[in-house]
Amino acid sequence: MDYLPLFLDLRGRPCVVVGGGQVAARKLGLLLRAGARVTVVAPQLCAEIEQRAQAAELAVVRRPFAAADVASAAFVIAASDDESVNDAVAIAARTHHVLVNVVDRPRSGTVIMPSIVDRSPVVIAVGTGGRAPILARMLRAKLESMIPRAYGDLADVLGSLRERVRDALPDPLPRRRFWERALDGPAAELLFAGRRADAVRALEQELATDTTVTTSGAVYLIGTGPGDPDLLTFRALRLMQQADVVIFDRLVGDGIVDLCRRDAERIFVGKQAGDHSYDQSEINQLLVTLARGGKRVARLKGGDPFIFGRGGEEIEELAAAGLEFQIVPGITAALGCAAYAGIPLTHREHAHSCVFITGHAPEQQAARDWQALVRSQQTIVVYMGAATLDYTAKRLIEAGLAPSTPLALIERGTLAEQRVAVGTLDQAADLAQRSAARPPLLAIIGSVVRLRDKLAWFGRERCAAGSEP
Repeated sequence: MDYLPLFLDLRGRPCVVVGGGQVAARKLGLLLRAGARVTVVAPQLCAEIEQRAQAAELAVVRRPFAAADVASAAFVIAASDDESVNDAVAIAARTHHVLVNVVDRPRSGTVIMPSIVDRSPVVIAVGTGGRAPILARMLRAKLESMIPRAYGDLADVLGSLRERVRDALPDPLPRRRFWERALDGPAAELLFAGRRADAVRALEQELATDTTVTTSGAVYLIGTGPGDPDLLTFRALRLMQQADVVIFDRLVGDGIVDLCRRDAERIFVGKQAGDHSYDQSEINQLLVTLARGGKRVARLKGGDPFIFGRGGEEIEELAAAGLEFQIVPGITAALGCAAYAGIPLTHREHAHSCVFITGHAPEQQAARDWQALVRSQQTIVVYMGAATLDYTAKRLIEAGLAPSTPLALIERGTLAEQRVAVGTLDQAADLAQRSAARPPLLAIIGSVVRLRDKLAWFGRERCAAGSEP
């Protein structure tokens, strides 16, 4: 994050705009809307600023800028047509420890002005760190079309009830849930329809009955996909925003966890070979304990929770305890990684079936039916197989799969760091070593891998050394 987004209270505070042209006029308009006491410093003024000055909306100093002009200001905007003047304004503001925005030169100042969606008192600021103002304006236009102006009225109504709700519901958990129902219930719809008085009555009625309601917890078992946050479902995102507690493992990236409610408690329960911060029974009990305590818990799992995610075990515990739960499917790693690598798991000419297996330690694979895996025109996908890839390849060859069968290793699939190494089954160990493949790793075995050369589309420039593009 290049800049810390803040909302600045300028009501009644002195602000200085240096410059008298149209750019300065646009900027000072925002300051006036925020209630600031604006002084314009410029030798000449455009017609709009002259009109505002005559209407006593602002003060004017009709001369060139002097460093002392910013000494007592709360905020300064350098909007002159002369870059040397803007530089002088920035230096003077920094000297006096005053926040300053330099128009079209973000690095010269200490503040950048975002694109604004104004639904006062709801205000949304969109910034690109000064890199792409046109993109910020496009995003603002999208938000303008998505957010009704009535949201400002809704914020006013909720604000008017805030103290009463705090008194009626002193416990933070039921209070927050009351507000969530208010924002997503009939009262909000009444307000959006222009029936403000009816909306207030509906909220007051709900508040009168809500004080006796007891809260119950729930667990949301959410598949977060193979890594790319853009692959989350709408339902997953909505429940992540509602959860009081977020439980996640090492396959759930920071970009996904960051989409959860910022004030939610976060608990890491990651497991990897030889290092379990929580074992599965402890995770199961943790979910039960939190839900019984009235918490809404988002249990995040990489891929899909029911594909090698042990989601079934966790839900069994919740069902046995009589607790509420929801299951949100996710794009499993096999589907996501294969798609981003340009490898279809089935294809009319190459594979009519696909099977998923795990690359557990050899002693855990003793009972595996290797013969069933080497059927004609079948794709094999190996999860969690980085440490046992050579063993798995040898057993498949012993069971009758051709040593020349194509093999793809996909590391950190769907992410910007995705790497794909391609070879043959008998080269498994060497391929893994040459590509320095590390978990999370997915292996795809079968003739469909040959299609990658034609179908690869994502991150071709990031292919692993020694791999095919």
